[in-house]
Amino acid sequence: MDWGHSLMGQLLGSEYQVIYFFSALTWGIFLTVHLFSIPEEPLHKERATSDLSPATALCLLGSSHSNGYGALPKEPVTPASVPDLRPRSFSALGEVNSVTSSVKQPNKEAQKRMTFRSLLKVNINMPNHYRCLCVSHLLGWTAFLCNMLFFTDFMGQIVYKGNPYAVHNSTAYITYERGVEVGCWGLCINAVSSALYSYVQRFLLPYIGLKGLYFMGYFVFGMGTSLIGLFPNIIATLILCSVFGVMSSTLYTIPFNLITEYQREEEEQLKLHGSSESPRGTGVDCATLTCMVQLAQIIVGAGLGALVNVAGSVIVVVLSASTVSLVGCIFITLFIRYVE
Repeated sequence: MDWGHSLMGQLLGSEYQVIYFFSALTWGIFLTVHLFSIPEEPLHKERATSDLSPATALCLLGSSHSNGYGALPKEPVTPASVPDLRPRSFSALGEVNSVTSSVKQPNKEAQKRMTFRSLLKVNINMPNHYRCLCVSHLLGWTAFLCNMLFFTDFMGQIVYKGNPYAVHNSTAYITYERGVEVGCWGLCINAVSSALYSYVQRFLLPYIGLKGLYFMGYFVFGMGTSLIGLFPNIIATLILCSVFGVMSSTLYTIPFNLITEYQREEEEQLKLHGSSESPRGTGVDCATLTCMVQLAQIIVGAGLGALVNVAGSVIVVVLSASTVSLVGCIFITLFIRYVE
């Protein structure tokens, strides 16, 4: 939409002011909803926490967080089982130490372990199936960002055959702007399809499993972007924008579900062998997986512009996204381990 000539544009000054106004308004509304959506019970300060024994403190934590938002049901903690408790993350250990002052030594030990060197060591010693999952996630985000960051430019130049470097009142430049506007509608289709596919995933999971969902997301995106690049038709391109949402939903859900399965398998193996060793922290693995998004942004930002200059056309954007995505399909098939 041309917000510059609308009533909002005249009141606020320009099209950019209107865009930032709606962005700030949306951010404010959802921030307010977020703050009041999940009620939290504050800690009672009237009870002296220094008088609590370590067993009582751990019991209080177990009872207050066992049924929290997104938490798995846990067995009630008894004082006899306290010595066997092993916190799964540094945050849980710090939470225990904040409640009672009589467990200062574990807090010091946790602080010794919470260093950049220790975190780097954890990532270096990462099991092979976790490392392969990070590589596949990097390939997926690289393919997705290749397409999404330059899609509106692709629509303006290739699909609509406009010229962004032409004179601003020329037909070529107006055609390019029209293509960019239609490309924005394509991104809206991507958002809607992502929401719908995220809901449909729960029904597909019993039939094709995580392996099928993971492969299908990459494959559908790779085939869709290749068709967009080979046959840049307006209607076909808008219809195929729905495959972007399939990829988006896949990247935000399936890898983290796989980490959950890996963690559950490790816990079961530790219980089976009666080992006292604590399993890997879920937070560290999720953080490492999320870092692949930033790494993909660096790769796309550093390399794709040079690739467009070498090719001389932005059509290389969707073709690169398709190629990387299909490579990711092969990688998923050969190297990703699935828990039966």
